[in-house]
Amino acid sequence: MQEREREFEKLFVEAVDEGLNILSESGKQMVFFHLEKDCSISKHDIAEKSESFAKGLEKIFGAGALVLEKHIIKSLYSRLGLKYEERTDYAFEDYVKQAKQEEKICSSLRRKV
Repeated sequence: MQEREREFEKLFVEAVDEGLNILSESGKQMVFFHLEKDCSISKHDIAEKSESFAKGLEKIFGAGALVLEKHIIKSLYSRLGLKYEERTDYAFEDYVKQAKQEEKICSSLRRKV
């Protein structure tokens, strides 16, 4: 795995951690426990399995998962220095893919400068 990909994964996990803080520390730990137990997703696998992570949140919270996803995506975009724009046609995974693409482009431009 390239350094850039590792850094993205690190920032993604940090964004998840921050986004789940609205549940309190014990609530956040409960989510990680259920994701690992019921969905086979450890905290460190979330970046690689972001679509399964989103499905796991939906399984736990139903429609309320959208609120958590939005907090996570806003945190991720902020950490990457990207502008978050809400789109009605985007799901969680679409935002993650866009963030990866934009981060890749920005990283390439920084190396050229």
